[in-house]
Amino acid sequence: MITIGSVGLLFIGLLSYGVYWAFFDMNRLPTGEYLAEESSPDGNYTLKAYVANDGATTSYTVRGELIFNQRNKKAKNVYWNHKEEDADIKWLDNDTVIINGHSLDVPKDKFDFRNQ
Repeated sequence: MITIGSVGLLFIGLLSYGVYWAFFDMNRLPTGEYLAEESSPDGNYTLKAYVANDGATTSYTVRGELIFNQRNKKAKNVYWNHKEEDADIKWLDNDTVIINGHSLDVPKDKFDFRNQ
């Protein structure tokens, strides 16, 4: 019973990760076309926005990519929203950015419409 239970849990875990990877992983988002960018007041971050169009049956989506200017870190996707074609980016302070009305405390926050 323990072996069957362990194999079952392993299978469920792998299946769950596969679903997350295929449908919710922000590192797998389409690149899109460049829209705009804004740097934080202290210059530590730059948020670049891109618009993606995956065809006639889907709406436009905006992807926000956080660039770490002072550190050698890989860029990070922090914003993904559908039914948008433009990006209005405003920094409130060194760590808070508002993109299309959604406030993010970078680098830890993310906005992904699929998780709302």
